[in-house]
Order: sequence, then C-alpha cells, then structure tokens
Amino acid sequence: MPGFHLTDPQARLYMTKRTRHTQVAAAAMAGISERTARQLDKDPRLPSQTKTKRSWRTREDPLIAVWPRALEMLTGPAGLMAVSIFETLQDEFGAEVMPHSVRRTLERRIGDWRALHGADKEVFFPQRHDPGRQGLSDFTVADKLGVTIAGQAFPHRLYHFRLAYSGWEDARVILGGESFSAFSEGLQDALWKLQGAPAEHRTDSLSAAFKNLDRDAQLDFTRRYDELSRHYGMTATRNNTGVAHENGSIESPNGHLKRRLDQALLQRGSRDFDDLDAYRRFVAQVCDRHNARRQALITTEREALNDLPKRRTTDFTTLTASVTRNSTISIDRVLYTVPPRLIGRRLEVHLFDDRLECFLGPTPAVTLPRHRTDRAHRGHAIDYRHVIGALRRKPQALRHLIYRDELFPRAAYARAWQALDAALPARQACRVMVGLLDLAATGACEAALADRLEAILDAGQTPDLTLLQDQFAPKIPQVVDIVIPPPDLAAYNHLLPSGLMPAQACS
Repeated sequence: MPGFHLTDPQARLYMTKRTRHTQVAAAAMAGISERTARQLDKDPRLPSQTKTKRSWRTREDPLIAVWPRALEMLTGPAGLMAVSIFETLQDEFGAEVMPHSVRRTLERRIGDWRALHGADKEVFFPQRHDPGRQGLSDFTVADKLGVTIAGQAFPHRLYHFRLAYSGWEDARVILGGESFSAFSEGLQDALWKLQGAPAEHRTDSLSAAFKNLDRDAQLDFTRRYDELSRHYGMTATRNNTGVAHENGSIESPNGHLKRRLDQALLQRGSRDFDDLDAYRRFVAQVCDRHNARRQALITTEREALNDLPKRRTTDFTTLTASVTRNSTISIDRVLYTVPPRLIGRRLEVHLFDDRLECFLGPTPAVTLPRHRTDRAHRGHAIDYRHVIGALRRKPQALRHLIYRDELFPRAAYARAWQALDAALPARQACRVMVGLLDLAATGACEAALADRLEAILDAGQTPDLTLLQDQFAPKIPQVVDIVIPPPDLAAYNHLLPSGLMPAQACS
C-alpha cells in the first residue's frame, strides 16, 4: 500500500494465497497493491533477501576520535566492561568529545567488535537425563524467607535434594552450616523417603563445608562422603570449584524451591511458627505438593532406582565427653548441662545438625538440642530442669552462678530475678527465685507461670512465691476412705425363678 514497505510475512501470505486465487484477490488478502503483486510474481524473493545494505554514512561517526583508544583497551585485559571503557574515555577526552548521548553507540560498537574479533565465549552443552541416573544435592541460604520461630528471627539454610529426570525433591531445614552431619542426615532422609537411590550423586565442590577445616579434616570429610555414597551404591561426583552451572539441575531449582515456599507463606498469612517441628512439616508439605504434580515422571524414575540397603549408615559425628562435677559436658566450645546422676561418667555423644544424643555405653542417656556459638566465644546451653534439684538444696549458689542468666528459660524469669534481687534481702531473693524455677519444673507450667510473672511485674509488684504455688503447684489428690458393707446373702434369693424356694430350686 502507498507509504508502507512490503514485509516478509505479507509476501509469504500473498504467495500462499496466489496458488488458489487470482492476483487481485491474493493481493487484497495480503494487504498489498496490485503493482506490488506483479513485482512479486516476477521476482518471488522476500523483501529481506533483496535489500542491500548501504555503504555510506548518513551522519558523522561520533566515535572517530576515540575508537583507536577503545580498541587498545579491548585488546588489553579480558573482562573489561563497556561502561568502564566509556568512563575511561570520558576521563581522557572530556565530556565534550564523549557526551553521555554516545554511550549506547559505544556499547553497540564494542558488542559488534567482540562478536567478530573477540575471544570465544563459554559453551553450555545441554544434557540428557535418563531415569534413575542422577540425583543432586546442594545447600541454599533461606534467610530472605523471613521465617520466625515463636516470634524470634530464624536464620537458616535448606538442604535440597533433587532427581534430575523427574524433578522429585526433598528439603530439610538446617540450623548450622554445611556440615557432614547435616549433609548425611538430609541425603539419607531423602533417599529413604524416595525408597530408592540413583546411580550417581552429584554435588558442588562443598567448599563452604571445608572453609574452617584443616587438610586432615577435609580428607576425613571426603572419605566419609565416599563411604556414604558406596553404602547406597551411588557414584559420587562433583562439579568444578566455582562453576555452579555444572550443577545446574539443582542450582536453579534452589530458587524455585524458595519461591514456592515464599508463595506458600504468603497464602498462609503468617511467617511465624510455634516451633521448629511445625516449620519442618510446612517445608515437607510444600515439597510433597510439588512432587504430586510430577507423579507420572516420578513413577517412571522410581522403577529405575537402585534398591536401598538394609539400614541407614552413620549420619552424625561421634565424640566422647566426661560429665564434670558441675553436671556439665563441653562440646564444640559449648557448655551443656546434663542430669546430675551422670556426674563422673563418660558419655558417647552423637553430634547431629540440630541435637546431641548422649549414650552411656549402648544405653541412651539424654538428648539435648544443639547450640552454636562463634569461634571467639564460648556458649552455654543450660536446662534448668537438670540442676533445679541441686539448686533447691543450695539456693544461695544462684547469685554468683557463672551461667545464671542462661539458667532462666524465658525473659520473664530474668525480669523476676532483677525485681526480687532489688526488693528482697539477698538470701531471700535466691530462695524465692529458685522456688519459682522449681515450680515451673515440677508443675509443668513454665509458659503459664511466665505470663503470670509478666503481669505481676508490669503492675509494679513483686512475685509472691506462696500465692503462685497455690495457683500453679500440682494439686495432691485427697485420699477418701470408702466403706464397703458386707453383702446380704438373702438378697440373692430374688434371682431365683418366681415361686421357687431355695430348697426346691436346688432339687
């Protein structure tokens, strides 16, 4: 049509319609003039095939003065960005020669030069994923999800396992870093949930796990990983250090997993969970819903997986610790309290990512939640229930106890101690505070008592132990004497058939 250039799609449409219609009708259907239609009948080439690129410029080259200097930088160190070259040229030639308006012209010119004369770029080779061949593992930081536990910020990682073919996945909440315990426990949980093992297990270089390890510890980590893989009949492979795309079947899904979790949290309406177990169940449900949508592929892949061994293998670090006369053990720069009955004994400690399982010989003795601290300071993981019996006999030990502040299970108890210490004589304050802790332990009312203490302190009052014991102490049931009279034997006669005397009934 007049004023419009003929396009390739119009030319193709005309030639298609021309096989069944007249020239005039086909031109009208394609939206072109009859003159253009006659030209196409004479020369059926597309417009893009007949255009010739002009060999002259329509305006002066704005880069003619600076391009030799730009070429010098382009042939220098690799990786120099176009914006850096532009800023350097501005510094050297001034804003009059290199105004901001020519930045895009320079970037296009640099892009064309690199495409024609620059170094080869890295080639990504697409891979074929066969059922049952490859599973992948990775750790990913999930702090940006903004999850809180009981109102407290919860920075954490996720261990993520995925099958390359079907996309089946499992995720485990990790409290610490990328330790072997977290890796082994997460991997084995996934394999047993899957009820099979792939032929190959691939990870990144695990450099984050090695960051604070010496060479012997790194070799031990590698040895244990290889033993774990052999136990499940998997070939252990790793991608090259710093080349994340070689682990692309898990790196990109890490982001997809966190996006699904974020969307599920938005639909949930709250990012706060009552406890860690509730959050772990939430993560598992999100993964299960994703797996359900890929059920057909998963069913195909399950048939190609290797059978699992008869049992799991070690997914913890084994340590030994002696219980001191303070009823404590020291593990990884953290002081833990244990029941006093274990004082003087030597425990075998199984160190998991989130807990310590302590054994006296083969017998489980106590399980403790794991606590972490930075390398510059020692930490305390104190359970007041372990030592409250001894404190009840020695209440004055509370005042200068090294881990006194960590002994209080909630902030309300620390506030109560400050109020009691300020209002009462030293000995009485210790007795009352120990009594409150004993009440929380024996009455199984730690949370309820904390709420009551908060209300009392907010009202500007001092906690009264006697009143609180009346309210929260477990009530001892009263023993009632029940008198049972001797039975009346004559009453049994009423059970006999009507009209029969006892003697007749017996005959």
